[in-house]
Amino acid sequence: MSGLVLISSAQGVCELRLNRPDKRNALTLAMYEALTQAMQQAEQDDSVRAILLGGEGASFCAGNDLQDFLSSTDLGEAHSAVRLLRLLPRIRKPLIAAVHGRTVGFGVTLLLHCDLVLAGRGAQLSMPFVRLGLVPEAASSLLLPRLIGHQRAAELLFLGSPLDAAEAFRLGLVNQVVEEERLPEEARALARSVAQQPTGALLATRRLLRGSPDEIDARITEELHAFRAQLRSEEFRTAAQAFFTKRRPE
Repeated sequence: MSGLVLISSAQGVCELRLNRPDKRNALTLAMYEALTQAMQQAEQDDSVRAILLGGEGASFCAGNDLQDFLSSTDLGEAHSAVRLLRLLPRIRKPLIAAVHGRTVGFGVTLLLHCDLVLAGRGAQLSMPFVRLGLVPEAASSLLLPRLIGHQRAAELLFLGSPLDAAEAFRLGLVNQVVEEERLPEEARALARSVAQQPTGALLATRRLLRGSPDEIDARITEELHAFRAQLRSEEFRTAAQAFFTKRRPE
C-alpha cells in the first residue's frame, strides 16, 4: 500500500487509517486504490468482523486531491475512485468511522456508507460539490436526504457550508461527539464492541438495515453520468481555476 493506508488488526477489528497528513489526507488516485484493496482484504478475512476508518494528522479526509484527480477524468469503471464507489454498497461487514478536523467532499459522503460514526469535538464537515461546479457522489444524493431529510440535504449540498460536530450529531450524521484526544480509543472500543457480537446475526442485521445495494449502485451510476458531464463544463473549469489560483479549501 506504500504507506498510503495504514492497516492494523486486533480483536476482530481491521483499522484502516488514511496516511497523507501533510495534505489533510486529500485522496489521490493511488490512495483510492490502496483503500479499495485494503477494504477488499478486510472483507475476505474471516477474522475481521468490523472495519474502522480513520485518518492520520489534523483531518480525517479533505476530499479529492483536485490536481491529482484531474490527471485522469474519464471516470470509467477502471478508474480508482469509481472502483471504490462500486465497492462501498457491497461491503458486508460493519463500517465504523472516526472523524476529526476539516472533513470535505468524499470524506463526508464516505460516512453515509458507515454504520456508526464518532466525531472529534472540533470536526467540521462540508460537501462543496456544487460550489466546484460538480455534483454529489457516492450515492449521497440518495443517502443524505434519506438520513436527514430533503430540505437539510439540499441546504448542505447547494451551499457547501461547513457543519460542526454538534450540528452533525443533532442531524444524525454522527453517533457521538468526543474529545479529540479520546477519539481514536473511543472509536476502537466501539468497533471492538461491534466485533464481539454474534457474527451471523451481525452481518444479517447490517444487510437488513442497509437495504438493497442495487438501489445504491444505481444512484452511483446516475451521479457518475452527471459528474462526467460537469467535468466537461465551462463552470467546472472556471471553479477549478479559482480553486488553484486562490488556494481556497475544496
